Amino acid sequence: MAIRVVRLGSERAAGEGTRIGTVRRPPRGVPKAEFAAGNWYDVWYPHLAPSVETMKLGQSAQTPAQWSTFTRKYRAEMATPENARNLELLAALSQRSDFSVGCYCEDESHCHRSVLRELLVEKGAKVVP
Repeated sequence: MAIRVVRLGSERAAGEGTRIGTVRRPPRGVPKAEFAAGNWYDVWYPHLAPSVETMKLGQSAQTPAQWSTFTRKYRAEMATPENARNLELLAALSQRSDFSVGCYCEDESHCHRSVLRELLVEKGAKVVP
């Protein structure tokens, strides 16, 4: 049992389980009825996405310092009591269930999901490497 951190829209891995979209917005031009069939996500959970302002910082980050600013702001957003509880819930579920979380970005190292992966591990989640 574990969490996979995935790129939304990519092929699903065997045993991946429910796919959770941790994105601010649904995929453009895709009817809601096709989200799961198109490998986008089964459940939309924008609470774990960066705020619009923070997301723009991450998307425009060109230097390590700018990426660090994004990471710091996103971590601060995820440290609020509500978001910390969301992370703790996913960490607990990862001990007994297979599921995935993800975002649209092509490069995980330059995406909030890389930070989300770290946060989940810090909360004790079982995460597929």
